[in-house]
Amino acid sequence: MSHFFNLLFGQYAAYETLDISLEIIAVFFGLISVLYSKKNSILVFPTGIISTSIFVYLLYKWQLLGDMMINAYYFIMSIYGWYLWTRKSNDKPENPISKTTSKEKKQSVFIFVSTLIFVYAVYTFFDKWTHWTAYVDTITTAIFFVGMWLMAKRKIENWIYWIVGDIISIPLYFYKGFTFTSFQYLVFTLIAISGYLAWKKHLNNTPRTSLK
Repeated sequence: MSHFFNLLFGQYAAYETLDISLEIIAVFFGLISVLYSKKNSILVFPTGIISTSIFVYLLYKWQLLGDMMINAYYFIMSIYGWYLWTRKSNDKPENPISKTTSKEKKQSVFIFVSTLIFVYAVYTFFDKWTHWTAYVDTITTAIFFVGMWLMAKRKIENWIYWIVGDIISIPLYFYKGFTFTSFQYLVFTLIAISGYLAWKKHLNNTPRTSLK
């Protein structure tokens, strides 16, 4: 049991108590945020802002630039999404849950490729191609950038991106030594699958509109 505990949490022995506490708080609010997203609640954004702002600080301190950029982007997109979700017309959301249009699919590809190029440039500039995790960071960053953009626009496909990115992040963060965050992504994966099914059920019970 002691060996198993050390395997999971031994790396925290070298961490400051404040950083461990902040990671746990960030994980808590991150989980709450995803649960609110599943429920299609606007509270997804204020809770997400708390989580991402803490992670930006921690990841900058830990020199994980790709992960830090993801959370900085989450922070900005949470403000943008919060604004979009508050907009209503005749007491109904202007951007209800829907599927991506052909134009939005193309925009998703553009965001994905652009993010890959941007993160590659950042890692190259700071000479951070020192480990294989940097390449995985680049891919997950691009995946999550698209997922967050689609969530802000209330597109059901956002869950697919979250599921793929979360599954990759579980072993990645564990390998990096962030056990609590790794557990967070495990729970994220389960919630994302449940969220996709919940949003799909909502769409099936809603009159369909044509996609352009």
